[in-house]
Amino acid sequence: MDSEHTMVILITDANPQSQLFVDYINNEVECSVSTLPPDAHNQELSHERVVLLVDADHVHESDMHEWHLACMESPTKIMSVFNLKDEEHAMDIMRMLHIHGVFYRNDPITLICKGIGALIAGDFWMSRSLMTRLIDFYRHQQLSIFRPACGLTQREMEIISLLASGDSNLEIAEKLFVSEHTVKSHIYNIFRKIKVHNRIQAMNWAKKNLMTTPRLPISSNKGGDSRRNHH
Repeated sequence: MDSEHTMVILITDANPQSQLFVDYINNEVECSVSTLPPDAHNQELSHERVVLLVDADHVHESDMHEWHLACMESPTKIMSVFNLKDEEHAMDIMRMLHIHGVFYRNDPITLICKGIGALIAGDFWMSRSLMTRLIDFYRHQQLSIFRPACGLTQREMEIISLLASGDSNLEIAEKLFVSEHTVKSHIYNIFRKIKVHNRIQAMNWAKKNLMTTPRLPISSNKGGDSRRNHH
C-alpha cells in the first residue's frame, strides 16, 4: 500500500507522552500521524486509507465499539489496539471486535513501528499464539451456530469439519485422540443425520453448510516473537 495516501491516527487522550509517541512514529513510518480523542468517532477523515491505533488504557469499551462500527462501514479504515495488558486482554477485545493489529504495553517502540508498517501495507499484526487462539474461538463459534440446525453433536461437528478438509478416518482418529472404530461410528451417525450416503456427499454438505474460518497466514520476526504480516 502507498504510505503517502495512508494516515495513522492514535485514538487516545492528548498529553505530552502521546505527542512523543506520535513524533517517533512519524519519523519511523514516513506517513501522516495524528491523534484524535476517544469520542471523535463521527469525525470525517479525508485520507484514502486510515490505520487506527486505539489506546486500550484510555478508550472506553463503548467508544471502541463506535470506532469499530466506523471501520466496518468503510473498507479504507482498519483498526488496531495498543496498550493491551496481555494475551487474555487481547482475546477479550477480539471476541467482540474485528482487529487487524495487537500491541502490548511491554512491546518496544521499535516493534510497534514495525507492526504499524505492516498494517499500512495491508497486513495483520499479532502473535502466533494469539492467532491460534482466535482461530480456535471462531471454530468453536462455528460449531455452536450450526449444531442446533443440523442436529449434530459437537464431536460430530468436529469430525465432519475434518472430513471436509480431506482427512482420512485414521487421521481424524489421531487428531481427536479416539479409535478409528469410534470415528467410523460417528461418521455413520453423521450420514444418517444429514441424509447423505457417502464421504463425497458429506464433504459437499459440509462445504455448503459450514462457515469457513478465515485463513490467516503467520510469519515470524527476529527475536522469536511471531507476528502476522500477510493477508
